[in-house]
Amino acid sequence: MFLMKKIISRFFFPIPLSLEILFAGLILLWFTRRQKAGKVLMTVGAFFLLALSNNSISSALLRPLERRYPALQTSKSAGAPGPNVTYIAVLGGFGNEDPKLPITSHISPDLMVRLIEGIRLDRELPGSKLILSGGKESAGGMTKIAVMLGVPAEDLMQLSDPRDTEEESRQIAPIVGSQKLILVTSASHMPRAMGLFRKRGLRPIPAPTDYMAPEHRWEPGDLFPDAYNLFKSQVAFYEYLGLAWETLRGEI
Repeated sequence: MFLMKKIISRFFFPIPLSLEILFAGLILLWFTRRQKAGKVLMTVGAFFLLALSNNSISSALLRPLERRYPALQTSKSAGAPGPNVTYIAVLGGFGNEDPKLPITSHISPDLMVRLIEGIRLDRELPGSKLILSGGKESAGGMTKIAVMLGVPAEDLMQLSDPRDTEEESRQIAPIVGSQKLILVTSASHMPRAMGLFRKRGLRPIPAPTDYMAPEHRWEPGDLFPDAYNLFKSQVAFYEYLGLAWETLRGEI
């Protein structure tokens, strides 16, 4: 099921979906007499790819996800009292163990941002412990970097088995029990993560980070298609598909 989910979802990402529409149009143009239908599909595929490469459209897709939960304010950062919690869970992502790379390249940029946010919260909330999860490479890489940045080893818990957010919620649940915990993940991923953790009976406090669609002043470059905007659209598609899938399964 896990492998099928990962494979099937890719067919609905912006680039594969655009190419599927374009190839369908090419087949109609080259091998059938349905020339009008072929031209329509080619046009739709091209405009679909162009639209999702636009900053305004990709940001508009992401913002409803990223703004669902506000950033967590703590005493040192905003003059607000920090939550009374013991555990801070940093959800995993992509990692590697390539010995030719420096340790700072053993986890993906988005995972690095999550880790830094977790460490910031850990330092502002005395007595807290960091739970670093998401597979051997992900959790292992975060643990090494956290120790390198001065986090005491006794303040770290490493979960190397979970392959996705649902498995993370299941493995963290018996550790935390009925206590509140701070949940750190990318802002776009937070709605799905909160739903899955609450389904396990947990009491997560959202601490979103890694915002990809902040408010910014318009620039002429926003008119042009860009690969990063395609990536933003892909992240949005992935999260909306994930929310739909987990809702159908009754997991959120």
